[in-house]
Amino acid sequence: MRRVAGVVAALVLLWAPAAAFADCPRTTVADLEDEVMCQVCGVPLGLAGDAPQAERERAFIARQVGRCLGKREIERSLVAQFGPSVLADPPHEGFALSAYLVPALAVLGAAALLIGWLGMSRRRGRESDPSAPTLSASERERVDAALERWSTGRSL
Repeated sequence: MRRVAGVVAALVLLWAPAAAFADCPRTTVADLEDEVMCQVCGVPLGLAGDAPQAERERAFIARQVGRCLGKREIERSLVAQFGPSVLADPPHEGFALSAYLVPALAVLGAAALLIGWLGMSRRRGRESDPSAPTLSASERERVDAALERWSTGRSL
């Protein structure tokens, strides 16, 4: 009976930590390193190497991960601790939204210009050039005869 109780106690002890962290969001320091900037180096934390400020930021993130906080919660606490410049992506609101809108509008504008230019060039190709001289029927016959002689190899 003691043996069974010992096995049950061991299983409970092994299961308890897993159950305690079952609701814990799965995030790591490495998961956040490409989304967080080193405040001194000005590069993503993953590229900052072992700079003292980068190590402090990594330690801060590791403490937050240890407290079982999710990615967005950790990002909010990083902004509270280090300021909004700690995030690699600009916020999706206010003036910073222009970082997303301006490139999209530029691509749409370029596409509209390209479509307009293609339409104009196709129309221009269909229309006859008004400055081009028109040939009378007799002149057309002479040109056709000259082309025929040229294509058969006879001299003009």
